[in-house]
Amino acid sequence: MRSNLNRKALLAVALAGFATTAVAAAHAEEQVECLGIAKAGQNDCASKTGVHSCAGEAKVGNDKGDFKRVPKGTCKEMGGTIAK
Repeated sequence: MRSNLNRKALLAVALAGFATTAVAAAHAEEQVECLGIAKAGQNDCASKTGVHSCAGEAKVGNDKGDFKRVPKGTCKEMGGTIAK
């Protein structure tokens, strides 16, 4: 009886883990890299123009070479362009 209970608990934990992973993957797919909206020091990655090589190194705000990841469908509303 105890063995059966342990199996059910293990199965429940495994299924919860898969569900969490699926939600995280779906959320990641809904993001786009939006150029020209990052404030100084708040960019998400290296500059597309090669000015710097890491996140958080933007020296000026709204540089067309720096991006932030934003929810799909919101980039143009913020005045940015989607990185290709």
